[in-house]
Amino acid sequence: MKTIQNFTAIIEKEDDMYVSLCPELDVASQGDTVEEAKANLQEAIELLFEHASKEEIASRLKGDVFITNLQIAVG
Repeated sequence: MKTIQNFTAIIEKEDDMYVSLCPELDVASQGDTVEEAKANLQEAIELLFEHASKEEIASRLKGDVFITNLQIAVG
């Protein structure tokens, strides 16, 4: 039986593409749109779980990831 796990997707624009990253697994992908980059990242993560050994997944899997904003005085 499959279980559902939640992972973080960080998506940023680079030139004319969008790059997506899952920091918990150190998996990245890209796409022409935000939606495509997200879908491609999801597929890459699913493929990792389908084909990688339990040892590789364990070595990649990081603990909790926290994303927050910082206010920095510049200039």
